[in-house]
Amino acid sequence: MTGASIDRDEVARFDALAARWWDERGPMAVLHKFNPVRVGYIRDEACRIFDRDPAAPFPLEGLSVIDIGCGGGVLSEPLARLGASVTGLDPASGNVAAARAHAEAEGLSIDYRDETIEAVAARGERFDIVLAMEVVEHVSDRAGFLHACCTTVKPGGLLFAATLNRTMRSFALAIVGAEYVLRWLPRGTHDWEKFVTPRELAADLTAGGLTVTDTTGVVYNPLNDSWRASRDTGVNYMIAAHRPA
Repeated sequence: MTGASIDRDEVARFDALAARWWDERGPMAVLHKFNPVRVGYIRDEACRIFDRDPAAPFPLEGLSVIDIGCGGGVLSEPLARLGASVTGLDPASGNVAAARAHAEAEGLSIDYRDETIEAVAARGERFDIVLAMEVVEHVSDRAGFLHACCTTVKPGGLLFAATLNRTMRSFALAIVGAEYVLRWLPRGTHDWEKFVTPRELAADLTAGGLTVTDTTGVVYNPLNDSWRASRDTGVNYMIAAHRPA
């Protein structure tokens, strides 16, 4: 497996959770609640760039998407339902097996692969939309990983990334709060030193030949137990970047 950016400890941690990816009350409960915001952001920005109607039944029809670090397919599946041709990558074989089984049960055709983005980039594969959602903070070589991600974006295509800002507030909320107090996530899920500021992430994407078109924060509302897009990027945020045609 080609992939110098892979952190084996991180892969093992998520592989151990493979059987519970689709348990909405399990260790991935936060991801399920976060998912509608991610899907809406990707759909709307893609429709803007590719001149599509986001209200159409299949607004992403005809577009190729690669979901890097797809886990059990929680993001891959709704994008396939929007009409996209989806490839899901994950170096954890247990995750890929769980994703394939769930997609098959749902009648969805998704190309799940137990490999890395570096291997895909080396083969020369290119996609309309490249996703690096909640994965940047788990790799061992961020610059190398993002370079491979950028390489796979077609001319005129988009890259989306979602990660955690490296602030004291993110340490308090995403690690102390989410892992130790509320126990939303297993302890050790995140390493604050691997969190990435929007400026750092934008610089890596610019170095890869992309132009950042949007940066949006995502915040949690405890009153209705949901997430929403926000101008506040102090903890969670998403970035969209475009490769000129």
